[in-house]
Amino acid sequence: MKRTPFFKILVANRGEIALRIMRTARRLGYGVVAVYSDADRDALHVREADQAVRIGEALPAQSYLKIDAIIAAAKASGATAIHPGYGFLAENEDFAQACRDAGLVFIGPSPEAIRAMGNKAGAKDIMQKAGVPCVPGYQGADQSDSVMLAEAGKIGFPVMIKAVAGGGGRGMRLVADAAAFPDALRSARSEAQGAFGDPTVILERAIVDPRHIEIQVFGDRYGNAIHLGERDCSVQRRHQKLIEEAPSPKVGRKLRERMGEVAVAAVRQLRYEGAGTLEFLLDPSGDFYFMEMNTRLQVEHPVTEAITGLDLVELQLRVASGEPLGLVQEDIKFSGHAIEVRLCSEDAGHDFMPQSGKMALWQMPEGIRVEHALQSGSEIPPYYDSMIAKLVSHGADRDEARSRLICGLEQTVAMGVTTNQGFLMACLRHPGFAAGEATTAFIGQHRDELLAPRANDKLEAALATLLLFVTNPHAPAWRSGRSLAATFPLTSRIDLGSGVVEVDIVRERDGSYLASLDGIARRFEIETLDSDTIRFRAEGMIESAQFLRDGDRLYFLYRGATIAVRDLTLAAPVSAAAAGGDGKVRAAMNGRVVALLVKPGEQVAAGQPVMTLEAMKMEHVHTAGVAGTVSSIDVAEGEQVTTGKIVIEIAAA
Repeated sequence: MKRTPFFKILVANRGEIALRIMRTARRLGYGVVAVYSDADRDALHVREADQAVRIGEALPAQSYLKIDAIIAAAKASGATAIHPGYGFLAENEDFAQACRDAGLVFIGPSPEAIRAMGNKAGAKDIMQKAGVPCVPGYQGADQSDSVMLAEAGKIGFPVMIKAVAGGGGRGMRLVADAAAFPDALRSARSEAQGAFGDPTVILERAIVDPRHIEIQVFGDRYGNAIHLGERDCSVQRRHQKLIEEAPSPKVGRKLRERMGEVAVAAVRQLRYEGAGTLEFLLDPSGDFYFMEMNTRLQVEHPVTEAITGLDLVELQLRVASGEPLGLVQEDIKFSGHAIEVRLCSEDAGHDFMPQSGKMALWQMPEGIRVEHALQSGSEIPPYYDSMIAKLVSHGADRDEARSRLICGLEQTVAMGVTTNQGFLMACLRHPGFAAGEATTAFIGQHRDELLAPRANDKLEAALATLLLFVTNPHAPAWRSGRSLAATFPLTSRIDLGSGVVEVDIVRERDGSYLASLDGIARRFEIETLDSDTIRFRAEGMIESAQFLRDGDRLYFLYRGATIAVRDLTLAAPVSAAAAGGDGKVRAAMNGRVVALLVKPGEQVAAGQPVMTLEAMKMEHVHTAGVAGTVSSIDVAEGEQVTTGKIVIEIAAA
């Protein structure tokens, strides 16, 4: 045996994955060291570590990519091993090599394996030579625009553009026709350069309505290799996974064995060490095609842990220290079903726009596994991925796992920053998902249903008005019982995100409240009112809601939905400026300008793309609100901007 012992581990990552690695490391008796950027100075993973080393500077997103700084942090702290987590440098062969050169144990595969499989083009070549079915495409060295367009034509549209060093949906574009190809190619390259430092892309034939199936593998330095079954990661938006489950509802025992054998053969051929994942597309006929191999731990690894009973981080640490894997394929048993959802700080109703800011109230449910690194008052910065938590359920079967996860989401309190909580519940409740029929086209096909207004929107508006009324800091405090005071209605204007409504509310002399909206009056009788909870009787039912009042903002959790409300009663009327109708293009979020698509004096049409902003590692195109002439550009490429900043001005035609 060739041992490489270590006693203290530096985690070269942040957030929930840093805490998750620390948890297992501590259980096994290792010391843990965190690194942090300026944006993460007060983050939970920093406070939980034995030691924490600052590696940040003006651009926090780049801090975790600085190899020299991380190696220096390990040396300064006395750590002799580095766990890269996922993302950032997890699949960077230069980082793995730098650890080796510095005498540090890299908890992951060798630099040679990362180099071989981390590059999509090279990985496909290796797999094709090994007889593994691959998606037809182009991965040549000639990256000129003309060659790429010609190759796309040979493959046939629709085609996928993919960053060669990519992952997580970044640098990936689905292109329907030749006319859209040049813009999509530029955008994919720009996003790939920003996320991975490499603009190189490959092309693949787009497989229609596939399932995204991945096989979890493990290998050690002695040639042992196993697979831990498959995960179904088909529910995606922007080519990024949103819901993952194990096992797949469409993979039977024989198909699992076939895919597992292919994956294990690849691991053995590479003499691969540690955790890895081979990703495949499974078409409706049952044929599968290799896409790529992720040479790291996956975000969705908890569902595999749930059905196998194994701790994948523990296996990583044991393999990295030189222990044999200690498992053969026959040892792997599967029990029940597990589903994971990614809770993200994004607005699903506005094209999944990333959201940043202070999470004023944060309470996670009990009874299911939750991976997160937040607490009430935590700041969510705009520099990193939008995922802020993972909720994982395990049940005897798929229906039980799904029900438990829905219940957990209903109890999740995330107030202050918009999340996709409601959208996730809509996905889990959808008949297509419940039947196990979701493919990668699921969200696109059912978008209108998944984003449909809630059935209780009128009642929610009435309840929101009641809460704003009784928590008004300038009004008398609520008291139970009858009142002799004169009663008169007050009109409130509120925005629940789906539009502005007016609600009349009045306190009756019997102590109840009457809220009227669209000619329908709803009576509320308050039983108790605390600082953050109201219990009331309405329409013959006693219910409760948890709430948070923050100035003209109100957040409340009611019937499993977190609702954000803005009180516009005293606000000035909204002008055309809000939609860019005044000719001013405003940044839709905090982010970095990555491309200016127009020049001063240029003629533009309404709806024409004028600027691309990058936030939370994704690009977002901003368009002209009016037709006219670009009169000024108020930002430069690479500049960091805040939400609402005027970036381009257009003189209307």
